[in-house]
Formats: sequence, C-alpha cells, structure tokens
Amino acid sequence: MNLSPRTIVLGASGTAVVAAVVVGLVLLGNPAQERERRIDDRRAADLHAIAAATDLYWARHGQLPASLDDLAAEPGLRISTRDPTSSETYGYRALDDGRYEVCANFAAESEGPVRSTPILERSCQGCHAPGSPFATRVDDPAARVGLRDLWAHGSGRQCFQMQAR
Repeated sequence: MNLSPRTIVLGASGTAVVAAVVVGLVLLGNPAQERERRIDDRRAADLHAIAAATDLYWARHGQLPASLDDLAAEPGLRISTRDPTSSETYGYRALDDGRYEVCANFAAESEGPVRSTPILERSCQGCHAPGSPFATRVDDPAARVGLRDLWAHGSGRQCFQMQAR
C-alpha cells in the first residue's frame, strides 16, 4: 500500500490535534473542575468585597453591620451577598471589638496553602494596592499575605475571622 504525502500530512495533523487536546486536559484539568475553580474564585472575591465593605461601614459608623442585609443597604456599596450557584446568602456574623466572620461553601480546596485554622484577625486592607486610600502600613501583618493566601480554603463550609479597620 502506497501512502500519498497528503494522507501522511492529514494523519500527522490529526495525531497532533489529539495530542494537544490530551495535554491541555492534563495541564488544565477537565472542564467541570475548571468551572468549580472559577466559581470558588468568585466566592472568595465576594467574601473579599464583603470584608472591604465591612471596613468601610466600620469607618463610617464606628460599629459593625448587624447583617449582610444592613451592609448591602449602605449607600455607595455594591456587594454580592449570595452564592453564585446555590443563591444561599453568605455567612456573616459580628463577633466583638470589630471582629467578624464571613463564611461560604466551597466546592474544592484552593490552590494556595490551606491553614489548619482560619485567617485570624487580618483585614483585607493588606491586599489593596499601594497608593489606594487603604494602602497597607509596613507593620500590618496582612501586608505579608497575598489575596490568594488570605482566602486559602478547604472544601465545604469555610469561615474566616476578620478584624475591621
């Protein structure tokens, strides 16, 4: 059987496409896992926005909001208070002395280092860029923690204790 150059090129091209798809799936994970990761990133971003809004509420009123509904009703704040897939309200609880807790249900463990205990009394202000009104002080312990590390989580319901500033 004599193979034409065209047949050889088509066969090689087909093999290269299949190999590229397989390598892509191995490196990136399957589409369902990638979707879960993106939704978990959204949940972490929503919690981050809630924490930033809570800091602003604290600065304006000198106290923590009693609920996420109170926080969402604050003029000038736009936050998402509900999970993007289940539509359940994120957990929020005022503790004491400006400390509060935010919670969400995550589909999978984050890629960053997961701590055995939640983030203790760190404000999200450490994540704001230099030059912003919330720029980090050099002595702020959150300055040494990146956004992805700050919201590192396991799967299931995860709560983070924060300190309003």
